[in-house]
Amino acid sequence: MWHRGVGGYGILVSMPNPPTASRADILPSGEAGIKRALEFLRAGEVIGFPTDTVYGLAALAADQAAVRRIYELKGRSLSQPLVLMLADPDAVGAWAVVDERSRRYMRRWWPGPLTLVLPAAPGLRPPLVAGRPRTLGVRVPAHGPALALLRAADTGLATTSANLSGQQPAQTPLEAAWVRGVAAVIDAGRTPGGVPSTVLDLSGPEPRVLREGAVPAAELLAG
Repeated sequence: MWHRGVGGYGILVSMPNPPTASRADILPSGEAGIKRALEFLRAGEVIGFPTDTVYGLAALAADQAAVRRIYELKGRSLSQPLVLMLADPDAVGAWAVVDERSRRYMRRWWPGPLTLVLPAAPGLRPPLVAGRPRTLGVRVPAHGPALALLRAADTGLATTSANLSGQQPAQTPLEAAWVRGVAAVIDAGRTPGGVPSTVLDLSGPEPRVLREGAVPAAELLAG
């Protein structure tokens, strides 16, 4: 299920001051840094990366052990889903059921800070999918380094905000590195948005906003 409460898509508390040093490798956001980040991902590690909203945690979506590792590092319940990020809307059909309504939202809002919850494609298994019926949150970010990472990976990344569950999302690489166990963080400075993506559920007959974020709910539901 997509929750509204603490640790899901609602109330957040302040993050403690991050430490002055981190065990995570801090990587540049250029080609060399993206290449190194991809090496960590392919080794089954969890990394931090910048987006158009906040810093995120990421693992290769097809690596179930790495996806579960995200939950462990974040202190997140397996009942609270992650978001699949992709570089191209055309790739969504391999992961979720896409209809004309969802395509309209993709054309209007992607790349951008809108997560669409769609029926999961057959064959996808937890922890990437959640709920009954089985659904998957999907997003294409509007951020150069994030898209560069996704294109280099050439597959989907399982993602969530870089913070412990219930705390404020990271807006800087140092805050992202504060999450213990993250192998590396791509440094693109402070994120431009600072507000999480809006989550819109399109798995039912009517669109439903599960979390209002960077995209106003009124604009999404206006038709």
